[in-house]
Amino acid sequence: MKRFYKEASASTAADGGYTVLLDAKTVKTPRRAILSLPNLPLAEAIAMEWRGQRERIDVQTMPLTRLAFAALDVATPEREEIEQQILKYGGNDLLCYRAEDPPELVARQAHAWDPLLEWAAGTYGARLNVGCGIKHVPQPPGAIAELRAAVARCDEFELAALHTATTITGSVILALALAEERVSAGEAFAAATLDETFQAEKWGIDAEAEQRRRRLLAELTATERFLRLLA
Repeated sequence: MKRFYKEASASTAADGGYTVLLDAKTVKTPRRAILSLPNLPLAEAIAMEWRGQRERIDVQTMPLTRLAFAALDVATPEREEIEQQILKYGGNDLLCYRAEDPPELVARQAHAWDPLLEWAAGTYGARLNVGCGIKHVPQPPGAIAELRAAVARCDEFELAALHTATTITGSVILALALAEERVSAGEAFAAATLDETFQAEKWGIDAEAEQRRRRLLAELTATERFLRLLA
């Protein structure tokens, strides 16, 4: 889309929240909802993304805008479905599936992942089971219920960010740890890609895979920033 405005600025919204103005017009989501944001810092950060556009608008370069759109267009009207998508990862969380060998990889997984599972158990009362290989590891219903309660406490903006972080990492535990500032985006991504990193050390880096890793890390880093702006 060709850039159609000269100025982008943060402003108060009619509902008491904040929004972004393109010249004098309020930004609307793809589903035509008014872009109503919970605080001024987030509105200003999103306005900066719009100011940074050149002759053509490229939404792929506007991760905060995309997350805000997702919060209003998806997480709000389809909240139950989004929660269920997140919780599916709780039943098959990456951190619960361990290698049987080589010993070095087994040790790395335990070192990186065990403290996060302990954190989840202590923070949410959600103690998940761990197994080796690809065979399904059944999880205690009580633990899943605690994770469901944690997800349900998120507002629509937090939920959109949590969904993105869970999808990128393959772990609802890592996503919650990122939201709670237990880990940074870099730490969460390192934990999520531990197996890939180990294989790359042994067999070399694949250029296409490395490009994908950089793209996903950038997206997760933007998600972390979105979460911090919500605080």
